[in-house]
Amino acid sequence: MAKRLEGKVAVVTGAGRGIGAAHAMALAMHGAKVVVNDPGVNRDGTGSSNVADDTVAAIKKAGGVAVANYDSVSTPEGGEAIIKCAVEKLGGIHILVNNAGFLRDKTCWTMTPEDFDAVVKVHLYGHFNTIRAAAPIMRQQRWGRIINTSSEAGAIGNFGQANYSAAKEGIIGLTRTVGRELGKYGVTCNAIRPQAATRMTMNEDTLKNIANMMGLKDLKEAEKLILAQIGGPELISPFIVFLCTDEAANVNARVFNVGGGRFGLYNEPEVIASVEKPGQVWDVEELIREMVAKVTGKLVNVAPPQPK
Repeated sequence: MAKRLEGKVAVVTGAGRGIGAAHAMALAMHGAKVVVNDPGVNRDGTGSSNVADDTVAAIKKAGGVAVANYDSVSTPEGGEAIIKCAVEKLGGIHILVNNAGFLRDKTCWTMTPEDFDAVVKVHLYGHFNTIRAAAPIMRQQRWGRIINTSSEAGAIGNFGQANYSAAKEGIIGLTRTVGRELGKYGVTCNAIRPQAATRMTMNEDTLKNIANMMGLKDLKEAEKLILAQIGGPELISPFIVFLCTDEAANVNARVFNVGGGRFGLYNEPEVIASVEKPGQVWDVEELIREMVAKVTGKLVNVAPPQPK
């Protein structure tokens, strides 16, 4: 196997398990030295463990080079410490894969400010904190690859995930801006919306929802359905390697749908219908008529009112 990333140093956050662990292994098998970052928190962000050690051990067993890091991405100090670990222990930073995160699902009217803040901190702030620390180095060396992790939850809206969806769509805006800011220095920044069977997606609540929607009798059937349709995280990681190669130097500030062996490029946002009266104030009654006739009349409420 050609080692496309020989001589490169990569950081993968949230790499102790799931998608992050698969990314770290794929990068290492293509020659990159990898910082495996993960404080080992539970699915809701509580607790800690040394799961990063497991990924490091697996990489070393396969013949790769890796070191563990346990700092949290949710603080500026944590982001700086993660990048510093790459520079001091492995000799630099060329690739940054932002993947760390956790969930605290509740409806918007029961979610506490603390639950909202904690999820935004680890996802959106977490991406910014590591990018902020890595960008000056990548800019100076005039080469770098930053890959961010968004979600379809932000694109379509997932019930009970206002905090998560808000953070994940914020990551899209961050990606587009960082890509434009760093592009002229030979640094690209792209985002993925991944689909894979992990502890984040294969939890009991998710399986129950899928079972109910599909009319399945038990959670095992729902689990088999997810595995059959999207598979595991190892199906995503080859795309991460691709984005890190010189062949992807022209791919910047873009968003991709990835999972189940499928890789697709999202179109850029565009206005698909409008009414115009340049420089003039619309009469409200006229605006209502025009909007209903030309723009909104055929839209369907994605969550229509239900009987009490």
